[in-house]
Amino acid sequence: MADKTKMQATSEDFAKIDIRVGKIISAEPFPEAIKPAYKIRIDFGTEVGEKNSSVRITEHYRLDELAGKLVLGVVNFPPKQIGPFLSEVLTLGLVDEQDHCILAVPDKKEVEPGSRLY
Repeated sequence: MADKTKMQATSEDFAKIDIRVGKIISAEPFPEAIKPAYKIRIDFGTEVGEKNSSVRITEHYRLDELAGKLVLGVVNFPPKQIGPFLSEVLTLGLVDEQDHCILAVPDKKEVEPGSRLY
C-alpha cells in the first residue's frame, strides 16, 4: 500500500492552481477529436479574457444549451494542442457512473466571470 502522506497536497500546492468561473460564449462540434468532444470559447472576465477549451461532454450536453452556461476552469495550465485545436484552459467536470463528464458549475448565477475559486 502506498504511503498516502506522499500523495497529499498542501495549501501552497492548491494556491498555485488558478481556478476561475467562466461563461461559455460559443460552442461548436470538434469532429477531428479522437473521442467525441466540443470546442468551446469561455469568457473568464477582464483579468484572464476569453479562452478556448476542448471538452468531452457530448453525452450530457447539446451544443445549443451551452452558450451562457457558467463553468469552472483552470486558467494557468499550459495550453494543450489537441489535433488542430489549441485548448488554453482545463474545463472542470465530474465523472458519472458511465465515465462521462458532467460540468462542475457554480450553484449561483450571480457569480461573475473571472471570480477565483478559493
